[in-house]
Amino acid sequence: MVRRIDVTGSDGIRLAAWEFADPPKERAGSDSAGADSAGADRAPGVLLLHGLMGRASHWAPTARWLSERYRAVGLDQRGHGRSEKPADGPYTRDAYVADAEAAIEQLDLGPVTVVGHAMGALTGWQLAAKRPDLVRAVVICDMRASALGAASQREWSDWFASWPLPFATLADVRKWFGEDDPWVERPNPMRGAFYAEVMAETEDGWRPVFSRSQMLRSRATWVYDAHWEELAQVRCPALVLRGLDGELGRAEAQEMVRVLPRGQYAEVADAGHLVHYDRPEGWRAAVEPFLEQLAEDARGDREPVAP
Repeated sequence: MVRRIDVTGSDGIRLAAWEFADPPKERAGSDSAGADSAGADRAPGVLLLHGLMGRASHWAPTARWLSERYRAVGLDQRGHGRSEKPADGPYTRDAYVADAEAAIEQLDLGPVTVVGHAMGALTGWQLAAKRPDLVRAVVICDMRASALGAASQREWSDWFASWPLPFATLADVRKWFGEDDPWVERPNPMRGAFYAEVMAETEDGWRPVFSRSQMLRSRATWVYDAHWEELAQVRCPALVLRGLDGELGRAEAQEMVRVLPRGQYAEVADAGHLVHYDRPEGWRAAVEPFLEQLAEDARGDREPVAP
């Protein structure tokens, strides 16, 4: 089952939220899924936030195994997927965080575990710092807390300009992003598949479902600044996870864990930046023990979210 739920963002923007599997069924002797000795009457919520240029469907395999125990919802963030893409935005950090906040409240997911990739991970920890009452825990996947700087933004602008649009076929999309893109060091079919999911057929061929200029505007609101201060304000349990070949280096990841009051570290071998997409089995093996520990804490009546 795939179910779309429309959510209203912070400034009235229409956002598309997705459930890719049925939530857990009621257990015998309890009112509904997720009931525990503390009296919870529903499955714990998980909000899945994609990165820049991503979409909620990239989380579908993760959402399906999560649905065995949780109500897992993926959100197409503003400017992405099936959500609205207003020409004037705003595409600010405040807007992305407020949208996630609105989604949690409207979907009645809180207190929620936020699982974020890249930009979505930054949104997750900024929301956890802002609204500790809404966020039970956060998974930070391959997102740096340090500033990337102006050179990085110029590189992205040049990279967007290099895309040979429109693509004639989806096979061409997969080949270019998986093999021919100058940013690809060695053939990577999963990268090609990832970008094929964010293309749509138009009159003259296949084009991205997002505006590249809007993506640069979104990125500009966080690429020039460091985010260590907000990271240190995250009081809930937090897992910092990286692919060994991803964009977040081990030293910085371990420093993020040190800065986080309740940080933990994990890494996935043979994975690049698209950790959950590159290596779904390794991703699950790294994330699931963290979630199981949260569940054990909840069963023991220990509050996961610190005041």
